[in-house]
Amino acid sequence: MFLMDLLIRRCRKGLPRELGAVAKAEGMEPAALARGIASGRIAVPKNPARKHRACAIGEGCTVKINVNIGTSGSRCDPALEMKKAQAALDNGADALMDLSTGGDLVAIRKKILKLDTTVGTVPVYEAVRRAGNAGDVTTDLLFKVIREHCKQGVDFLTLHCGVNLQALEALKADPRLMGVVSRGGSFHCAMMMQREEENPLFSEYDYLLEILAEYDVTVSLGDGMRPGCLQDAGKLAKSVEYNTLGLLARRAQDAGVQRMIEGPGHMPLDQVGYNVRMIKEITDHAPLYLLGPLVTDIAPGYDHVVAAIGGATACLNGADFLCMVSPSEHLALPDVDDIVEGTRVAKIAAHVGDTVRKHEGWRDEREVRMADARHALDWDAQFRLALYGDHAKGIHCRDGEMETCSMCGDLCAVKLVNELFGTGAGKLAGTPARKKKGN
Repeated sequence: MFLMDLLIRRCRKGLPRELGAVAKAEGMEPAALARGIASGRIAVPKNPARKHRACAIGEGCTVKINVNIGTSGSRCDPALEMKKAQAALDNGADALMDLSTGGDLVAIRKKILKLDTTVGTVPVYEAVRRAGNAGDVTTDLLFKVIREHCKQGVDFLTLHCGVNLQALEALKADPRLMGVVSRGGSFHCAMMMQREEENPLFSEYDYLLEILAEYDVTVSLGDGMRPGCLQDAGKLAKSVEYNTLGLLARRAQDAGVQRMIEGPGHMPLDQVGYNVRMIKEITDHAPLYLLGPLVTDIAPGYDHVVAAIGGATACLNGADFLCMVSPSEHLALPDVDDIVEGTRVAKIAAHVGDTVRKHEGWRDEREVRMADARHALDWDAQFRLALYGDHAKGIHCRDGEMETCSMCGDLCAVKLVNELFGTGAGKLAGTPARKKKGN
């Protein structure tokens, strides 16, 4: 077997050349980025088999956004998935995950891998499709599919290695209302229960690491026992899985395989910080990848907002990578509009996280300039500085061109105080005179 010159090992020896662009994008010194990768606190998922724009995920980096796309058995339109993928990238996604379960899975993945971005997959989905059902997935088939994904150029794989017999016993000993809501987690539970055998991703973990090392592919240790509702947040199974993932994270690091951790599911807002900090401690501060957390269960249609609330709180406590939740979460396969809306809301949550992850991050130049522009009633500048300026401009201009907004009109507090104190356009320290109107 050919062993790849793994990124972790090269970072331990020196400064890999390809890290320059990634470090620059993060505003980090390349040496600091290399140290973070070598210690396992930063991951740069980048399969050497494919050229694309890479991103750094973890300690000291900006919060990144992943967007899930993919066909289903009920709705299979590969062309639509490519439109969704491009919409996600156009609106700020840093990575994509192909979760396809319908159609020609290899061909769909091949198209997605042509995009200039980091791409992840969940190989067990394809293994189940090939086998016909979860109970018939053999160890050989599962590892064959994993190797094929690596060879095809996938950058990171979600693998539910922590869904083992111990976690299954915890689930039985402390039952949950929602049972197992992770699709991959449920597949592995079915495999273990029907064959009365250990999860091969756990029992053959060293072999799995050999495959990943052969292609320098990052493992994203899946949260197959994440709670699926607030009522299950305090149940035992997820904590058992946390501990297992901590041990597996260390073994991956020792093997030179980059790893991320997934979690923690649905839970009350006041439990988010504790769970994030606990996962970080148990896994030696490995990069943490979250869907949500979802902090209420009664807002279907607005779960993207629910996830943003949980996600921003998680980032405050150390989360590094947010998976977009769309308005159609729990309801339907997302369409393009769902992807756009979900990506934008996730991007806002990530930015909020960045304002608190770094010392006085809220003093970010863009934030300061926006305050300046609002003070000066400079609408053109406000639209340029906004995360989604075209959307903001469309709202502002729907009542016609105005010096102020139509909410306050001639009773605008900002305009009044500027007139009283002689401030506003051109009056702030170091700022040139600005236009007051825009369309």
